[in-house]
Amino acid sequence: MSTAPTPPATPASDLATRVRAAIRDVPDFPKPGILFKDITTVLQDGPLYAEVCRWFADLAKRSGATHLAGIESRGFLFAAPAAAALGLPLALVRKPGKLPYRTRKCSYSLEYGTDCIEMHEDSFPADARVLLADDLLATGGTMSAACSLVRDLGAEVVQVAFVVDLSFLNGRARLPAGVPVEALVRY
Repeated sequence: MSTAPTPPATPASDLATRVRAAIRDVPDFPKPGILFKDITTVLQDGPLYAEVCRWFADLAKRSGATHLAGIESRGFLFAAPAAAALGLPLALVRKPGKLPYRTRKCSYSLEYGTDCIEMHEDSFPADARVLLADDLLATGGTMSAACSLVRDLGAEVVQVAFVVDLSFLNGRARLPAGVPVEALVRY
């Protein structure tokens, strides 16, 4: 009896497998009943972290991004090295009161209340093509607000990317239609 050979893993699927294996589950954090997906273990593996940063850079290159933006705070860990590797400008999406220059704000709904993010009003020229990066997609509120901010500044969101997508929370449904979404690992 013969079986068909298993096709070799693509580089992205191999990377996804290794990232998934490295992610640590922390039960009952930050509150009882939550199973937290801890990516600090990915950051502690230097070669793996470097590959994840290259994955973000490759996405930016393929999407034609002219700028990258990282969402506070773990999104900075992936957007900054990818922008540096490509020689592209980096913008920061932050909580209110953290940026020193004039900002634009966007408020968004949470399960119990609202939150707000800001960007410098001069983060992008009007023709910028932006990849937005974050570590995790949960309910999609923060990334949706970040997309709105980028568009309010006159730029185009050409890609959003995450290390982890908690797909059971359906966060992709809150993201703007037509914007490509990538995640290395989906739960």
